[in-house]
Amino acid sequence: MRFSKSKWLAYTLFVGLIPVLTRLIAWLITNAGVIEPFAAPDFIVLGLVLHVSIINEIEHLPARVKEWKTLQNGASLIFVSVYSTLYAFTLVGERHASLIDATGMLGSCIALAMVSIALSALVFRRLSKWRMT
Repeated sequence: MRFSKSKWLAYTLFVGLIPVLTRLIAWLITNAGVIEPFAAPDFIVLGLVLHVSIINEIEHLPARVKEWKTLQNGASLIFVSVYSTLYAFTLVGERHASLIDATGMLGSCIALAMVSIALSALVFRRLSKWRMT
């Protein structure tokens, strides 16, 4: 089966971006101040989708790349744990806003999502090379 980067883009990245894009559309069509244009949980979802996709795709690799598979799965599991912890903090912040710096949380989640996008692109680039040989 041939691996396609365009399928990855459509199925993984765009699906992960659905919450971000939906919020942006809602922000554009509502009155000012009703909805914020960006929220940390949206970027957390993006990161989770990317890393679950990595874990799923790596399962289909041959045994000869076992060490690389283990490394990537481990990294993705760490990212999933971090995203889950950040999500828990956003829940605390909803109830007790003074405990969490919302701007710092949003910036951290956006930065982490960008790292996840870059890591995913590198992983899927390598996957496409291995599957073409």
